[in-house]
Amino acid sequence: MKSSELPPLASVPFRGLGAFLWTEVLVQAHENLAMATSMIVQGVLLVFVVILAPGLIGIALVGAILFSMFAMGQRVLNEAAYIRIDHKANDLYLAGPLSPEAYFLGISLGILVVYLTPVVLLGVITAVVVPLSVEVAALLVGLAAVVWLFAASIGYVFSTFFRDNRAIWAYASLFFNVFGVLPPVFYPFARFPPALQPIALMMPPSAAAAIVQHALGATALTGAELALALGSLAVETVGAFLFAIFWARRSVRGD
Repeated sequence: MKSSELPPLASVPFRGLGAFLWTEVLVQAHENLAMATSMIVQGVLLVFVVILAPGLIGIALVGAILFSMFAMGQRVLNEAAYIRIDHKANDLYLAGPLSPEAYFLGISLGILVVYLTPVVLLGVITAVVVPLSVEVAALLVGLAAVVWLFAASIGYVFSTFFRDNRAIWAYASLFFNVFGVLPPVFYPFARFPPALQPIALMMPPSAAAAIVQHALGATALTGAELALALGSLAVETVGAFLFAIFWARRSVRGD
Protein backbone atom coordinates (compact mmCIF):
# COMPACT_ATOMS: atom_id res chain seq x y z
CA MET A 1 0.00 0.00 0.00
CA LYS A 2 1.34 3.41 -0.96
CA SER A 3 1.82 6.00 1.79
CA SER A 4 -0.91 8.12 0.19
CA GLU A 5 -3.29 5.21 0.56
CA LEU A 6 -2.61 4.63 4.25
CA PRO A 7 -5.59 5.29 6.52
CA PRO A 8 -5.49 8.42 8.69
CA LEU A 9 -3.87 7.76 12.06
CA ALA A 10 -7.09 8.67 13.88
CA SER A 11 -8.92 5.95 11.96
CA VAL A 12 -6.78 3.23 13.59
CA PRO A 13 -9.08 1.70 16.25
CA PHE A 14 -8.24 2.77 19.81
CA ARG A 15 -5.11 4.59 18.72
CA GLY A 16 -3.73 6.84 21.46
CA LEU A 17 -5.80 5.27 24.24
CA GLY A 18 -2.89 4.75 26.63
CA ALA A 19 -1.55 8.28 26.32
CA PHE A 20 -4.95 9.94 26.63
CA LEU A 21 -5.91 7.69 29.53
CA TRP A 22 -2.82 8.81 31.43
CA THR A 23 -3.61 12.45 30.62
CA GLU A 24 -7.12 12.06 32.01
CA VAL A 25 -5.82 10.32 35.13
CA LEU A 26 -3.51 13.28 35.82
CA VAL A 27 -6.41 15.70 35.33
CA GLN A 28 -8.80 13.78 37.55
CA ALA A 29 -6.20 13.23 40.27
CA HIS A 30 -6.24 16.98 41.01
CA GLU A 31 -9.97 16.91 41.79
CA ASN A 32 -9.48 16.14 45.48
CA LEU A 33 -12.76 17.72 46.60
CA ALA A 34 -14.72 15.78 43.98
CA MET A 35 -13.11 12.53 45.09
CA ALA A 36 -13.85 13.31 48.72
CA THR A 37 -17.52 13.96 47.97
CA SER A 38 -18.05 11.10 45.52
CA MET A 39 -19.50 8.90 48.28
CA ILE A 40 -21.93 11.40 49.83
CA VAL A 41 -25.13 9.90 48.42
CA GLN A 42 -24.04 6.36 49.25
CA GLY A 43 -22.90 7.40 52.73
CA VAL A 44 -26.18 9.14 53.55
CA LEU A 45 -28.22 6.15 52.39
CA LEU A 46 -26.05 3.76 54.38
CA VAL A 47 -26.48 5.87 57.52
CA PHE A 48 -30.26 5.73 57.09
CA VAL A 49 -30.10 1.95 56.67
CA VAL A 50 -27.98 1.55 59.81
CA ILE A 51 -30.46 3.63 61.80
CA LEU A 52 -33.75 2.39 60.37
CA ALA A 53 -33.04 -1.17 59.19
CA PRO A 54 -29.62 -2.41 60.37
CA GLY A 55 -30.43 -5.92 59.22
CA LEU A 56 -30.28 -4.73 55.61
CA ILE A 57 -26.80 -3.21 55.84
CA GLY A 58 -25.24 -6.05 53.84
CA ILE A 59 -27.63 -5.55 50.91
CA ALA A 60 -27.17 -1.78 51.16
CA LEU A 61 -23.36 -2.10 51.02
CA VAL A 62 -23.56 -4.24 47.88
CA GLY A 63 -25.95 -1.69 46.39
CA ALA A 64 -23.58 1.13 47.30
CA ILE A 65 -20.78 -0.53 45.34
CA LEU A 66 -22.96 -0.99 42.27
CA PHE A 67 -24.38 2.53 42.54
CA SER A 68 -20.86 3.98 42.85
CA MET A 69 -19.83 2.29 39.61
CA PHE A 70 -23.02 3.46 37.93
CA ALA A 71 -22.51 7.03 39.18
CA MET A 72 -19.16 7.17 37.37
CA GLY A 73 -21.20 7.42 34.19
CA GLN A 74 -22.43 10.80 35.40
CA ARG A 75 -18.83 11.90 35.84
CA VAL A 76 -18.07 10.80 32.28
CA LEU A 77 -21.04 12.87 31.09
CA ASN A 78 -19.90 15.93 33.03
CA GLU A 79 -16.24 15.62 32.06
CA ALA A 80 -16.85 15.03 28.35
CA ALA A 81 -19.30 17.92 28.18
CA TYR A 82 -16.95 20.19 30.14
CA ILE A 83 -14.05 19.49 27.79
CA ARG A 84 -16.24 20.11 24.75
CA ILE A 85 -18.29 23.12 25.91
CA ASP A 86 -16.05 25.07 28.30
CA HIS A 87 -12.55 24.22 27.12
CA LYS A 88 -13.47 23.44 23.51
CA ALA A 89 -10.54 21.05 23.63
CA ASN A 90 -12.17 17.97 22.12
CA ASP A 91 -11.52 19.25 18.58
CA LEU A 92 -7.88 19.80 19.51
CA TYR A 93 -7.54 16.26 20.88
CA LEU A 94 -9.33 14.66 17.93
CA ALA A 95 -7.45 16.68 15.30
CA GLY A 96 -4.38 14.58 16.09
CA PRO A 97 -3.83 10.83 15.88
CA LEU A 98 -6.20 10.13 18.78
CA SER A 99 -9.09 7.95 17.60
CA PRO A 100 -12.63 8.91 18.65
CA GLU A 101 -13.21 5.68 20.58
CA ALA A 102 -9.88 6.14 22.40
CA TYR A 103 -11.06 9.62 23.39
CA PHE A 104 -14.31 8.18 24.80
CA LEU A 105 -12.57 5.32 26.60
CA GLY A 106 -9.70 7.51 27.79
CA ILE A 107 -12.10 9.80 29.62
CA SER A 108 -14.08 6.86 31.03
CA LEU A 109 -11.08 4.81 32.16
CA GLY A 110 -9.28 7.86 33.54
CA ILE A 111 -12.24 8.61 35.79
CA LEU A 112 -12.49 4.94 36.76
CA VAL A 113 -8.83 4.71 37.78
CA VAL A 114 -9.03 7.76 40.04
CA TYR A 115 -12.47 7.21 41.55
CA LEU A 116 -12.05 3.47 42.05
CA THR A 117 -10.16 3.95 45.34
CA PRO A 118 -13.20 4.82 47.50
CA VAL A 119 -15.13 1.99 45.84
CA VAL A 120 -12.36 -0.46 46.78
CA LEU A 121 -12.50 0.78 50.38
CA LEU A 122 -16.25 0.25 50.31
CA GLY A 123 -15.63 -3.23 48.98
CA VAL A 124 -13.29 -4.02 51.87
CA ILE A 125 -15.97 -2.90 54.36
CA THR A 126 -18.52 -5.04 52.53
CA ALA A 127 -16.26 -8.08 52.68
CA VAL A 128 -15.93 -7.61 56.45
CA VAL A 129 -19.66 -7.07 57.08
CA VAL A 130 -21.11 -9.50 54.54
CA PRO A 131 -19.92 -13.12 54.38
CA LEU A 132 -18.90 -13.06 50.73
CA SER A 133 -17.63 -16.28 49.22
CA VAL A 134 -14.96 -16.09 46.53
CA GLU A 135 -17.59 -16.85 43.91
CA VAL A 136 -20.00 -14.15 45.08
CA ALA A 137 -17.17 -11.62 45.40
CA ALA A 138 -16.07 -12.38 41.83
CA LEU A 139 -19.68 -12.06 40.68
CA LEU A 140 -20.00 -8.68 42.39
CA VAL A 141 -16.78 -7.40 40.80
CA GLY A 142 -17.84 -8.62 37.36
CA LEU A 143 -21.31 -7.10 37.58
CA ALA A 144 -19.87 -3.82 38.91
CA ALA A 145 -17.61 -3.67 35.84
CA VAL A 146 -20.59 -4.31 33.54
CA VAL A 147 -22.65 -1.59 35.24
CA TRP A 148 -19.72 0.82 34.90
CA LEU A 149 -19.31 0.11 31.18
CA PHE A 150 -23.01 0.67 30.55
CA ALA A 151 -23.08 3.91 32.54
CA ALA A 152 -19.89 5.28 30.98
CA SER A 153 -21.20 4.55 27.48
CA ILE A 154 -24.54 6.23 28.16
CA GLY A 155 -22.83 9.13 29.91
CA TYR A 156 -20.55 9.84 26.97
CA VAL A 157 -23.38 9.69 24.42
CA PHE A 158 -25.55 12.01 26.51
CA SER A 159 -22.69 14.48 26.87
CA THR A 160 -22.88 15.25 23.16
CA PHE A 161 -26.50 16.40 23.40
CA PHE A 162 -25.88 19.42 25.62
CA ARG A 163 -24.84 22.89 24.52
CA ASP A 164 -24.79 24.53 27.96
CA ASN A 165 -23.15 23.11 31.08
CA ARG A 166 -25.83 24.65 33.29
CA ALA A 167 -28.39 22.25 31.84
CA ILE A 168 -26.25 19.20 32.49
CA TRP A 169 -26.22 19.03 36.29
CA ALA A 170 -29.99 18.78 36.75
CA TYR A 171 -30.66 16.30 33.96
CA ALA A 172 -27.62 14.14 34.73
CA SER A 173 -28.40 13.94 38.44
CA LEU A 174 -32.05 13.17 37.75
CA PHE A 175 -31.25 10.41 35.26
CA PHE A 176 -28.61 8.63 37.29
CA ASN A 177 -30.47 8.89 40.59
CA VAL A 178 -33.73 7.66 39.06
CA PHE A 179 -31.90 4.64 37.65
CA GLY A 180 -29.68 4.06 40.68
CA VAL A 181 -31.62 5.07 43.81
CA LEU A 182 -35.34 4.53 43.23
CA PRO A 183 -35.10 0.92 41.91
CA PRO A 184 -34.14 -1.89 44.35
CA VAL A 185 -30.41 -1.28 44.47
CA PHE A 186 -29.97 -0.36 48.15
CA TYR A 187 -32.85 -2.49 49.40
CA PRO A 188 -34.19 -6.04 48.75
CA PHE A 189 -35.59 -6.71 45.32
CA ALA A 190 -38.61 -8.49 46.86
CA ARG A 191 -39.77 -5.22 48.45
CA PHE A 192 -40.14 -3.54 45.08
CA PRO A 193 -43.75 -3.49 43.76
CA PRO A 194 -44.31 -6.86 42.01
CA ALA A 195 -45.86 -5.23 38.94
CA LEU A 196 -42.71 -3.17 38.44
CA GLN A 197 -40.16 -5.90 39.15
CA PRO A 198 -39.69 -6.87 35.46
CA ILE A 199 -38.85 -3.22 34.72
CA ALA A 200 -36.31 -3.20 37.55
CA LEU A 201 -34.71 -6.34 36.11
CA MET A 202 -34.22 -4.51 32.81
CA MET A 203 -32.38 -1.60 34.46
CA PRO A 204 -28.65 -2.44 34.78
CA PRO A 205 -28.03 -1.23 38.38
CA SER A 206 -31.07 -2.96 39.88
CA ALA A 207 -30.61 -6.04 37.67
CA ALA A 208 -27.03 -6.42 38.94
CA ALA A 209 -28.16 -5.83 42.53
CA ALA A 210 -30.91 -8.46 42.21
CA ILE A 211 -28.45 -11.03 40.84
CA VAL A 212 -26.02 -10.47 43.73
CA GLN A 213 -28.88 -10.56 46.25
CA HIS A 214 -29.96 -13.86 44.73
CA ALA A 215 -26.42 -15.23 45.02
CA LEU A 216 -26.31 -14.16 48.68
CA GLY A 217 -29.63 -15.86 49.37
CA ALA A 218 -31.26 -12.55 50.31
CA THR A 219 -33.61 -12.62 47.30
CA ALA A 220 -35.12 -15.57 45.47
CA LEU A 221 -35.30 -15.03 41.70
CA THR A 222 -37.08 -17.46 39.44
CA GLY A 223 -35.25 -18.87 36.45
CA ALA A 224 -37.14 -16.51 34.15
CA GLU A 225 -36.30 -13.49 36.32
CA LEU A 226 -32.63 -14.44 36.47
CA ALA A 227 -32.55 -14.88 32.70
CA LEU A 228 -34.23 -11.49 32.23
CA ALA A 229 -31.72 -9.77 34.49
CA LEU A 230 -28.67 -11.41 32.90
CA GLY A 231 -29.99 -10.97 29.36
CA SER A 232 -30.86 -7.33 29.90
CA LEU A 233 -27.44 -6.60 31.37
CA ALA A 234 -25.64 -8.29 28.49
CA VAL A 235 -27.72 -6.84 25.66
CA GLU A 236 -27.94 -3.30 27.05
CA THR A 237 -24.26 -3.08 28.00
CA VAL A 238 -22.92 -4.43 24.72
CA GLY A 239 -25.42 -2.31 22.79
CA ALA A 240 -24.59 0.86 24.72
CA PHE A 241 -20.83 0.32 24.35
CA LEU A 242 -20.98 -0.34 20.61
CA PHE A 243 -23.31 2.62 20.11
CA ALA A 244 -20.96 4.87 22.09
CA ILE A 245 -18.08 3.89 19.79
CA PHE A 246 -20.28 4.45 16.72
CA TRP A 247 -21.50 7.78 18.09
CA ALA A 248 -17.98 8.93 18.93
CA ARG A 249 -16.86 8.27 15.35
CA ARG A 250 -20.02 9.83 13.87
CA SER A 251 -19.69 12.97 16.00
CA VAL A 252 -16.13 13.50 14.78
CA ARG A 253 -17.15 13.11 11.15
CA GLY A 254 -20.04 15.52 11.68
CA ASP A 255 -22.52 13.26 9.88
